[in-house]
Amino acid sequence: MKIEIIGLKKEYPNDVQALKGIDLVIEQGMFGLLGPNGAGKTTLMQILVTLLEPTAGVVRFGNLDITKDRAQIRSMLGYLPQNFSTFTRLKAWEFLDYSGQLAGMTNKRKRRESIDKMLELVGIYDARNRQANKLSGGMKRRLGIAQAMIGNPKLLVIDEPTTGLDPEERLHFRNMMSKMSHNETIIILSTHIVGDISSTCNTMAILNKGELIYSGSPEALIQRTKGRVWVVQVKDAEMQQLKERYPVVVSVPTLNGYEVQVVADSVEGYDAKPAAPDIEHAYVNLMEQSTSEGWDGYEIA
Repeated sequence: MKIEIIGLKKEYPNDVQALKGIDLVIEQGMFGLLGPNGAGKTTLMQILVTLLEPTAGVVRFGNLDITKDRAQIRSMLGYLPQNFSTFTRLKAWEFLDYSGQLAGMTNKRKRRESIDKMLELVGIYDARNRQANKLSGGMKRRLGIAQAMIGNPKLLVIDEPTTGLDPEERLHFRNMMSKMSHNETIIILSTHIVGDISSTCNTMAILNKGELIYSGSPEALIQRTKGRVWVVQVKDAEMQQLKERYPVVVSVPTLNGYEVQVVADSVEGYDAKPAAPDIEHAYVNLMEQSTSEGWDGYEIA
C-alpha cells in the first residue's frame, strides 16, 4: 500500500492557509515529515488520520479515498498525537486493553498476548500495573506508541514523537522505530527535530508555511549542501556579528571564543575552513533558501 496526496489544501477561518496544495507520495517503511512549528505538519497528519477534512485535494490509501472510505481507512490506522493523554484510573495494561478493544480486537486472549508484546517492545512491561497517568513523561510517550500499535495498523502516524523526552529516551525511541520499519507498515514521523528524521527515515518531506519544499531521501538533500558548510573560528566579540551575517548551525565554546558551523556560499572576513555537510546543515540550507524572510532557527537533536 502507498498513500497518494494530490493538490491537498486546508484553509481555516480568517483565510489562514495551513496547506497550500501538497503533492506527495508516501511508500511503505519509515517516512519523515519535517518542518518548523506552524509549517502545516500537524494539519496534514490530522487529515491523514481522518480527524480533519481537507478544503480541497485528493488523498488515497491504495484504492481507498479518504473522503469516501473513512471508516475503512480508520480501521487501518494507529495514531499518537503530540498531546497524548491517558485515563486517570486505568493501569498501563488496562489502558492498552481498552485501546485494543477500540481497535477491534475482540478475542480477549489474543488481546492480552498483544498487550504483553507491546509493553515488552516499548520497554515498560515492568510498569504494566502502574497507573498510566503516574508514569514518567518518557514512559507515557512509550505507552502512547504502544496504543498506536496495538491493532497492528497498516499506517502508523506519530506527531512530534520525542517531545519532552531526554536524550536517552530519544535514542530508545529511534532504535524502536528502526526495528518496526522492517514490516509492511507505513510509519510517518512528524517532527521539527532534525535528529528524529536523520537516524530513522529513508525518505522524507519538508514543509514550510504550508508548502512542500522538499521530497526525497536525506542523502539527496545532503548532496545539495556540498560546498556550503564552513567551520569558523571567532572571538567572543565577533560572535553576534557572525550570527547576523550567516545561518549558524552549531556553536561550541573554545578557549579563545567559539568554533562555529555556518551554511553559506562563502565566508568572508573570518578564519573559515570547508566541512562535510550532514542533515542538520542540509535542513538549514534549504530553509534559508526557501524563505525571503530569512531563517529563524530550529532544533538539533
